[in-house]
Amino acid sequence: MVRNKRGSGGCQGGQPHLSAGIARDFPVLNNTTCIPSGINALAYSFNLTAIPYPHGGSPLGYLEVWPTGFQPANPVSTLNNPTGTNVANAAIVPGGNDGEITLYASADTDLAIDINGYFASAGTGGLSLYPVTPCRIIDTRQVGSGQPFSGTLNPPVNVASSSCGIPGSAQAYVFNATALPAPTLGYLTLWPDGEGQPGVSTLNAGDGAVTSNMAVVPNHGDGKVDAFAQGTTQLILDISSYFAP
Repeated sequence: MVRNKRGSGGCQGGQPHLSAGIARDFPVLNNTTCIPSGINALAYSFNLTAIPYPHGGSPLGYLEVWPTGFQPANPVSTLNNPTGTNVANAAIVPGGNDGEITLYASADTDLAIDINGYFASAGTGGLSLYPVTPCRIIDTRQVGSGQPFSGTLNPPVNVASSSCGIPGSAQAYVFNATALPAPTLGYLTLWPDGEGQPGVSTLNAGDGAVTSNMAVVPNHGDGKVDAFAQGTTQLILDISSYFAP
């Protein structure tokens, strides 16, 4: 696993924006700002955020992502943004030629590419995915006075002590995060407790709609996850699997 991270250059994508109808390749493998040199990553776990271009710009019909050199025979979509707001979606994308990925947008858009993990061949120190029966870790509407929060959630979400029975050996969690803005939420960020807040977003809900997204969040030992809301929101975290040795 790697930390939730938004890098520069190839990791974030650089300039300019994605132009309508023009496929663009992005290097990922061995980009030292994203994945340590020498790692043979076969696929990547991303959170992709479409940001209308220009600001307040046109809707985006769809964004398509594929491993470079292996374009799908027929169009597929990774995310859709018909309302012209900031929209995020998680995506697992194999690495293509030279470990690159290719992106195609049906309309002009800016794009943030955040990486939270990678998949490689089995080896020493590797982690396996363990599915569990979906279980609700937290619903802030049912905590304390049930009020929404703004800024950093206090206390952090304690996954290890929840009723979901996630073992202490888990080194990363796979959540479905649902934000219920009250009334609006610029963005929500999740990250492992004990670290500084990363400059990434897990989901965006600037239009005030109930919004969900998958999130892979590492555990750095205490079984807790931090959350930050730019705005005011309720938060639901449901877990579906975890990574462990």
